[in-house]
Amino acid sequence: MTSWQITRIVAGLIVLVTLALGAPASPLFLSAWWLWGTAFVGANLLQSGITQWCPMEIFMRKLGVRGGA
Repeated sequence: MTSWQITRIVAGLIVLVTLALGAPASPLFLSAWWLWGTAFVGANLLQSGITQWCPMEIFMRKLGVRGGA
């Protein structure tokens, strides 16, 4: 797997987990504050798409994961 694939998988997991923990209709509901995690990931994905700069992808490459194609 490449760094961009892992980055997007992690982002998707964070969105799903924070939605499950923050949505009042969810059986896993803890607090609506969890929805800030969803907003944070969404803002970072938007920023990454516009600027082509992603901090997590840089971090993954430093861990030795190969870059995207």
